[in-house]
This record gives sequence, C-alpha cells and structure tokens, in this order.
Amino acid sequence: MSHLTIRTLRPDDASQLLTFEQANRAWFERHIDPRPDDFYSPAGIAAHIGQFLQQHALGRLHPCVLLDEHGVLLGRANLKDIDVATGTAEVGYRIGQRQAGKGLATAALRHLIALAHDAWRLERLCAYAIDGNGASIRVLERCGFVLEAPVPQLAMVAGKAVDGHAYALDVRAAGLAPFPANDRVSSHDE
Repeated sequence: MSHLTIRTLRPDDASQLLTFEQANRAWFERHIDPRPDDFYSPAGIAAHIGQFLQQHALGRLHPCVLLDEHGVLLGRANLKDIDVATGTAEVGYRIGQRQAGKGLATAALRHLIALAHDAWRLERLCAYAIDGNGASIRVLERCGFVLEAPVPQLAMVAGKAVDGHAYALDVRAAGLAPFPANDRVSSHDE
C-alpha cells in the first residue's frame, strides 16, 4: 500500500460501502455478529450511513473509512458510544479480507486513538475481541490496549455464541503520534 487516507464517512460513500460489505460479508461473519440481510442493499446502506451520520452529529459516534490511493474503500473504523462526560468510547474496525495483514487495522486503530485524544478529548477507550481472533487481538495489543476481562457470549458466529474479552487503553498514556513517521497516511477529519 503506497498511500492510505482515513476520513469521516460521507453519504457519497454509499456505493463503495455496499460493494465492500457485500464482498466481505462471509469474512466478517467469521468474526462478528452477522448483519441483517436488508443491510446489503442500496436502501440498507443509505439508512446505515444516515444513522451513523446522525449519531456523529449528536457526538455519539465518529465513523471513518479507509481509502487507498485511488479512493477505493478498504475498511472502516469507528469510535462508538462516545461519552464525553465520562471520557470514554469503544473502538471498532473492519478491514476487507484481501487487505488483511497489511497493517491497515493498526493504522485505523491509531487513527481512532488520535481522534479520541485530539478531537474528542477522551481518556479511555475499550474494545472487544472474540477468543481465537488472534489478528484482532494482536492489533489491540500493538496499539497499547491491555486485557481486562472475559466477556461470555460476546458474539454470534455461524449461529453459535462465542466468548471473548474486553480490552482497554488509557488514551492519555498512549503515544499521541497517531502514525509512525514512516507510514504514509493522511488523516482527514471532515
């Protein structure tokens, strides 16, 4: 990957987001709760984006997309359940199967940490990973998250309840440079 842009989700991302979600549906459902079938339609994606942007306007969510140098959507990253009063939020990210293992999840998570610190002035982030999802756990640990507690029945994967763990990060103690100097990432917070 020669260049990566991470920016806030926009309504005009609908077509690419639908393509991305459809192409990676089976991959995602191996690791997280499945989305309803009606999500995978132009109307479903438009409603999803509308809901996310409404929550963003209310200060409860910061949805982002990851784009390659050609503007192709490669993944998503979100600050969820933002609570400025308590200084907390949850992080989540989805990277396409063909882009897995290329450092995009780490870049996305570093971006969310920087957003939490710089834009939202948050103090603590939490994340959840199902047991056995070693790639996601490694990304969390690489970015400074620490294991907190087991979470029984964290998600439904292939119709079966799976356990997981909660992770946490003290944002103030985290390195505040969102990306190492050798990463070519531009961050747009629109």
